[in-house]
Amino acid sequence: MINFFFKSTGINLSLFIRYFGLMLILTGLAGNAAGQNEESEYKITILPVPSIGYSPETKTYLGAVSLFTIKNTSDTLTRTSNAKIEFNYTWNKQIIAEAGWNYFFPEEKWFTRGILHYSKYPDLYYGIGFNTPVAAEIKFQSNRFIFEVDMLRQIQKNRFFGFGITYKSYGNIENQTINISYPELKNESNLGLEALLLTDSRNNILTPSDGIYFEFSNSFNFGSSFYYKTSLDYRRYFGWGNSDKNVLAGRVYHSGIIGNPPFYDFNMIGGDKFARGYYLGRFRDKNFSTLQLEYRSPLLWRFGLATFGGLSMIVDTFQNINNESFKPNAGVGLRFLTDKNEGTNLRIDYAVGAHNQSGFYISFGESF
Repeated sequence: MINFFFKSTGINLSLFIRYFGLMLILTGLAGNAAGQNEESEYKITILPVPSIGYSPETKTYLGAVSLFTIKNTSDTLTRTSNAKIEFNYTWNKQIIAEAGWNYFFPEEKWFTRGILHYSKYPDLYYGIGFNTPVAAEIKFQSNRFIFEVDMLRQIQKNRFFGFGITYKSYGNIENQTINISYPELKNESNLGLEALLLTDSRNNILTPSDGIYFEFSNSFNFGSSFYYKTSLDYRRYFGWGNSDKNVLAGRVYHSGIIGNPPFYDFNMIGGDKFARGYYLGRFRDKNFSTLQLEYRSPLLWRFGLATFGGLSMIVDTFQNINNESFKPNAGVGLRFLTDKNEGTNLRIDYAVGAHNQSGFYISFGESF
């Protein structure tokens, strides 16, 4: 069955085993070395590793990633911050370079997060709507630049209010499929200004096992046309057990758009973060809602297991909701603890959805 799975997904099994084994060894050594200097008040742990991953959008990818965990104070009020710098090349001939951060100032009086992303990215497009057929698929390529930064001020314990700015640009778009044309598939850029309210009592940003995350945001976006986007993201984590916790995690997410966004800024089902098991962008529209549940349990040594699933809805307006608007997903996963001090996991998931969709994912940190 395992051989059948790897053949069906196009992954070289022996290559996967070699790279995964190398990653386990290197991350284990780096994690042990990082814990030796515990007396310093300001401590940065750097975990440089070769990266290997897989997703439906990229297929297998190889590259390098440096994961940073930052403890900038000895007070017990401030959680550990994190950052990453990553470069990958994929089997789909995509080039991806990205830096991201989540940083708490002392006593968490301020919090900032952001992403700087560049990619040269061959991709698939199916049009807009919850029932686009497979026959509508076209291939296109674009150069993508994304810059997002939020700055938030603590207004109560674990509660923040602030503003953000986002700039997205899709340029040098090339349609690689003849005789199929989508007028919206063109060079675009937009600037977004956002106000957001955030409650975050999670005990760990990358691998939470307890606490609440709630974010409500409103953004005003300016591009070829003006549009308004609002989103709500609620996550709850229940952990029990001793040092190796069993965790039940739940997520409710909704995003809605008023106006006419560029094709890339429609809400999309799928990917590594929302409804695993669907190709990101297979279905896209103005309104997207999802309910996701995940149960994580320890297995042995540094390994753990996860099962997850949920139900999503994607539609242009709520008046047009029907059975085809709803998209279920379910999956299983394996976890490997790469950093004992900070509880960071290497995550391997396989998920299935409707319409013969499925996805295999390898990544650091939990999906949510």
